[in-house]
Amino acid sequence: MNKPRQVQRSELKPGETLCDYCSAKCCKYFSLSIDRPDTAADFDYFRWYLLHEHATIFVEDDDWYLLVHTQCKHLQADNRCGIYETRPKICRDYTTDQCEYEDSYTFDRYFETAEQIEEYANARFHDMSNFRSPRPKLNIIQ
Repeated sequence: MNKPRQVQRSELKPGETLCDYCSAKCCKYFSLSIDRPDTAADFDYFRWYLLHEHATIFVEDDDWYLLVHTQCKHLQADNRCGIYETRPKICRDYTTDQCEYEDSYTFDRYFETAEQIEEYANARFHDMSNFRSPRPKLNIIQ
């Protein structure tokens, strides 16, 4: 079964908007700019973020972001806003002029798990003795 072709911006008829065809990407997550991690302690906070469900971290143009994959509680089944007339200012200011309708992102860096951020920090700092507890010694029977 073939997936239907996505309508392009240039194909919109007068009176139509991208929202008529969109899956409401902009209402299914939010991201917040976070300080670039410079210390092991910073990375430990990032590990904590990623221990929470539906949280990821991405880097784009050397800027770091916490991305929370969560749907707006007012998004309706038809991908329309249930509080459109009283929606927050951030939603009112948002336009489809440069929205993510056609985008499928590839980030510079993308972290989905605490283990991934830990591995990245280990590679960056080489000595992570202040980042986590040391490994226990192996009990070797001789």
